[in-house]
Amino acid sequence: MIRVPTILSTDPKFSISSELVGYFVTQSLIVMTKIFKSRYALLTGFILYFLLFSFIVRTILFIESAQHADFSFSNILRFYGVGLFFDLGTAIMISSLYTLYLLILPEKIYKQKWNIIITKIVLFMFIVLTFFSFFAELTFWQEFQSRFNFIAVDYLIYTYEVINNINESYPLPVLTGLIVVISTGVMFLFFRLKAFKNSFESNTSLKTRFYISSVLLSLLLLYSVFIKNSTAECGNNRYANELSKAGIYSFFAAFKNNELNYNEFYKLINKKQALSIVRNQLWQSNASFKSGNTILRKIAGTDSAYKPNVIMITVESLSAEFLSHYGNKDNLTPNLDSLANQSIFFSNMYATGTRTVRGMEALTLAIPPTPGSSIVRRTDNEDLYTVGHVFNQHGYTNTFFYGGDGYFDNMNHFFGNNGYNIADRGRKLLDETYEGKRTIIPDKEVTFENAWGICDEDIFNVVIKDADEKYRHNILFNNFVMTTSNHRPYTFPAHKISLPSGTREAAVRYTDYAIGNFLDHASKKPWFKNTVIIVVADHCASSAGKNEIDVSKYQIPCIILNLKNHPVMNIDKMTSQIDLFPTLWHLLGWSYTSDFFGQNVLSDQYQPRAFIGTYQRLGYLKRDSLVLLSPQHKVDTYLYQKSTNEQKAAKLSANIINEGIANYQTAFDLFKDGKLSIKNHQH
Repeated sequence: MIRVPTILSTDPKFSISSELVGYFVTQSLIVMTKIFKSRYALLTGFILYFLLFSFIVRTILFIESAQHADFSFSNILRFYGVGLFFDLGTAIMISSLYTLYLLILPEKIYKQKWNIIITKIVLFMFIVLTFFSFFAELTFWQEFQSRFNFIAVDYLIYTYEVINNINESYPLPVLTGLIVVISTGVMFLFFRLKAFKNSFESNTSLKTRFYISSVLLSLLLLYSVFIKNSTAECGNNRYANELSKAGIYSFFAAFKNNELNYNEFYKLINKKQALSIVRNQLWQSNASFKSGNTILRKIAGTDSAYKPNVIMITVESLSAEFLSHYGNKDNLTPNLDSLANQSIFFSNMYATGTRTVRGMEALTLAIPPTPGSSIVRRTDNEDLYTVGHVFNQHGYTNTFFYGGDGYFDNMNHFFGNNGYNIADRGRKLLDETYEGKRTIIPDKEVTFENAWGICDEDIFNVVIKDADEKYRHNILFNNFVMTTSNHRPYTFPAHKISLPSGTREAAVRYTDYAIGNFLDHASKKPWFKNTVIIVVADHCASSAGKNEIDVSKYQIPCIILNLKNHPVMNIDKMTSQIDLFPTLWHLLGWSYTSDFFGQNVLSDQYQPRAFIGTYQRLGYLKRDSLVLLSPQHKVDTYLYQKSTNEQKAAKLSANIINEGIANYQTAFDLFKDGKLSIKNHQH
């Protein structure tokens, strides 16, 4: 067996994979060399072409990543070696049907002119498609600093938004033309290397075809069944792990595993112990728990009659680092920075995830992020007990406002079947029915629109108009408003701010302007004096860092304005997105029933902690202790230094580790067992 350099085998987890890399890559390349003068010449040429351009893409991504992370020589050697291994598997998978075709087609038919023409056309199409995937990888990395993952799978479903976003962000006709030109050049190279001549003029016996195809199909079986995408994740350098992967291979791995069962993949503790830990953490002096395997409890307030309207503006990708309060020197958010000084300001809040649907999950269900897709995107997510139901029980009407088409990311289905009416920019009414009513924002109320929806000023004007109407009919309202302007392609109406559109910084500045403009208009309305305004982010602009979970990339601002008798307060305790509404209801003096994991952070019993997660990795942060849960029942523990944003591996107490496990395990079990539904509150 061919051995790989020992430098690749320093990590025990990686040693077996290292030998696989060396053996299968080497043997496969030897086989391809031997068959270049057979009918497999074109197949060999395609695989070599794919490996070459995969190498180029990986190198471009490496250069891009070098400004964000430090790479040791072993890191570089590893991600190029492992990357070649995955690239080879991807090429074999893509060409598997052609491999079967070469095996079964008789020589007489194979050499006919019509087959030669069809083969050339199909080959050219495959080259174009793979070049398009390479381009998509570069743009996806620019946005997420990651190979294709479940986000890419989701985007494949919502083609309208994604295609228009790409078209508005990049010179698509130029890039498409460039792809066609390069693909034509590759085809010309195949001609010059006599790949077509060798493929169609050589005589390849059935025995030889059977042998070669068996080798290739055996490799296909190996990659499809035994080699997992996580094999590439062999160190603590997140960028090196991502560079080790292949984009298309990662895409299909994410497609296959778009939802993870916590009980199958993650570290477990006894269920009763887990529930007991969570109930103890949620206990506060004004909470009385129901009996049974649930966290359902009655929260006793002062029974205040104070019931203000609530408008929550959930700002797309508003990282804390954009505000001067967190050290930004570019004056991007003068309105928000001013508001933070005259509000209830959560200055140490953390988002639960890295996508809008995660923020929506946290702000409506007050639950830690369960592995896989957000609950917003899952099946069986109807009739859950949401924040909206608490407002509904106090006499409010709930409405979800979105400037795009709420079909995207399953948002309309989730909100429409969980206590909210909908106002969105849908192109058409869908056949699906909702518990709440749906209103389409008409063209006459739109002044600017891009791929993701209408500009922030327009959606705020819709909200004001709706509030006027509800005020006239004496209807209390709770509004969930989702903005879109701070999203690629970062375009917005001209002449509103001094920065030109097209950059993240400009989009942040415009969103801040739009919020200031909204508050200026709203403050003149008769309903404003009895309306609380909340400004909070759904997630940060970027979650990527040198660590698997970069804590600093989850910190978000949260501001509560216009709350009577509570003009200014800086809450600097560590808090989670899920704590927003339980804290607000405490300030309002409300009593309510709760099965939320979120807590009133102003309680003396509150223990500061945060839940931060990605698609697969679940983080629990308490003081400076970070517990990181991963598939294969893996638990990593660190000490986190906020001032330097450093994570150092350290042994933590069993109590801290069990708290992290208990919260995620219990959240998953309660959702899957239907214990978070409205029906659970009726028993």
